[in-house]
Amino acid sequence: MAWGLPSTASLARFCQKLNRLKTLEEPTMETLPQRRLTTLQLTLLGVGGTVGMGIYLLAGTIAKEIAGPALLVSIGVAAMAALLATLCHAEFAVRVPCAGIFYLFTYVSMGELWAFLIGWNVLFQCLIGGAVMARVCSTYLDAIFSHRIRSFTVTHVGIWQVPFLAQYPDFLAAGIAVLASLFISCGGRVSSWLNYTFSAINLVIILFIIILGFVLARPHNWSTEEGGFVPFGFPGIMAGAATCFYALEGFGIIAASSKEAQTPKRAVPMAITISVGVVAGAYILVCTVVTLMVPWHSLDPDSAFADAFHQRGYSWAGYFVAAGSICAMTSVLLRILHFLPKTTYAMATDGLFFQVFAHMQPWTQVPVVSLLVFGVLMAFLALLLDLQALVQFLSIGALLAYTFVATSIIILRFRKAPPSSSQDSGSPEGTEQASAPEPGQLRAALRPYLRFLGGCRPGATVTWAIGVLVASAITLDFVLVFQDTALHLPPWGYTLLLLLSSTTFLLSLLVLGAHQQQRQQDTFQVPMVPLTPALSILLNIILMLHLSYVAWLSFSIWLLIGLAVYFGYGIWHSKENQQEQPGVMATRYMVVPSSSLEVTVQALQPPSQAPAQEPGHTEQPASP
Repeated sequence: MAWGLPSTASLARFCQKLNRLKTLEEPTMETLPQRRLTTLQLTLLGVGGTVGMGIYLLAGTIAKEIAGPALLVSIGVAAMAALLATLCHAEFAVRVPCAGIFYLFTYVSMGELWAFLIGWNVLFQCLIGGAVMARVCSTYLDAIFSHRIRSFTVTHVGIWQVPFLAQYPDFLAAGIAVLASLFISCGGRVSSWLNYTFSAINLVIILFIIILGFVLARPHNWSTEEGGFVPFGFPGIMAGAATCFYALEGFGIIAASSKEAQTPKRAVPMAITISVGVVAGAYILVCTVVTLMVPWHSLDPDSAFADAFHQRGYSWAGYFVAAGSICAMTSVLLRILHFLPKTTYAMATDGLFFQVFAHMQPWTQVPVVSLLVFGVLMAFLALLLDLQALVQFLSIGALLAYTFVATSIIILRFRKAPPSSSQDSGSPEGTEQASAPEPGQLRAALRPYLRFLGGCRPGATVTWAIGVLVASAITLDFVLVFQDTALHLPPWGYTLLLLLSSTTFLLSLLVLGAHQQQRQQDTFQVPMVPLTPALSILLNIILMLHLSYVAWLSFSIWLLIGLAVYFGYGIWHSKENQQEQPGVMATRYMVVPSSSLEVTVQALQPPSQAPAQEPGHTEQPASP
């Protein structure tokens, strides 16, 4: 062997390190939440956690720069993607009811490297989202004071003409981000009554905009003289849907609360569907009136609603809308800053991130270092970056995270699950589970017709089918999006590639559907697997491909920094790495069902040699 080339065995061990899975402790009855939430309560949680979250910011930008009045159609497409993604997220939350749901569930289902990338992606999303909320608060505050703050800054600092940077440094936005970080780091919490108050204010503001907006509507603003209804064509509609996906991301609060539902199998899908329909309908009506009040090309992208009323001579209404927008954005900013340290804490306690971020202040029980570091970085982004540039970064992280969610759902649904340690092998429940068909095996009724699949190792066909499914989805979406730009193919070549990719996608779905799945009676599971998560993957990828190259470039740079952190620190300090004993095969774990949590229990070693989790390592409860 040539000098310096790694052996096959060392490469195999390295790959095992990248894909090792996390062990979760089984919850006791005292830690399990009570099932008390009804369908109506879950629906109100979803509507309150989503309405107004991004529409004040995104409506003007998307209408003026991306889609025009066809923003209405973009919201409908984004709502469908949000519905599919949130259904998958709900099963996530039921399986792992603890802090950092995206990161932890990826860790117990797909492996360490993928979990780190998802956690790193969540940090990126929180940083950009917090910076955007601070900028929107600053913009609407400036609008209330007749743009005196902007005039003062421009007079004393000047105007910058640098791409992707703001025209002037927004010191007010940076100050808002710092103050919010200090509030959370000192132990401040966004109480439920404050959330309810802000949600009620948002609903009142939206109803006010709809009613007064229809009174002031001018259908002429959708005419061809003003550019028409679809000035940017179908690509603009899809790019608008990809950008406004962030405005519909708040339905995750239903997923986080699904473990408390009285009847999760019925209540969760109904609450998600109803709340998505209500919020999407409200957003469509709001965007309808704002593009009918004034021509879409004359909107101020930073404060569209207040500006529309100002243009029509209703300045008092503009001040009213601006005040409501500030309440909405402040609530979202505080929620982001409350959620961000949960992910950094979970990653740091697992050894994948620097240990200083796991330090808790004894009197506030808040990871102050994490909040201060990321709060300052958030303030720096809000100070310098242009709002339109920040908007382009918002949805890519969320879409990628939900794509991993959907893929993990398919993986776990077809994975073999040994009996839970809490069940007696002689109990009726344990006997029924033992006699049930094994997940991942070919269905008995189809074995005579699919003999060529029955001869494969258990689980191997499913693994290959999932890989082919994702690869064909990427290829199909790439062909659909870039057929007229990047792909310079003759018509027959484009048609052939489209047929091959779509046929491969459908065949992989059929192969997965021919195998047994895990079934649970008392908890929520995504309906119609693998079709539902596969459609979510397909739609998420096609929306990501419609985002700008700037979003992809910035996200790629962030991922490269994350990979440097992982391979330079995380892979060596991981607790799973420390638990591996020399000379022993790396432990393999599987996720198994248990009452309301999927726990990792199985190992290749004898029980006496199985690595024990450190007593001090505990997870914080999830925050809605």
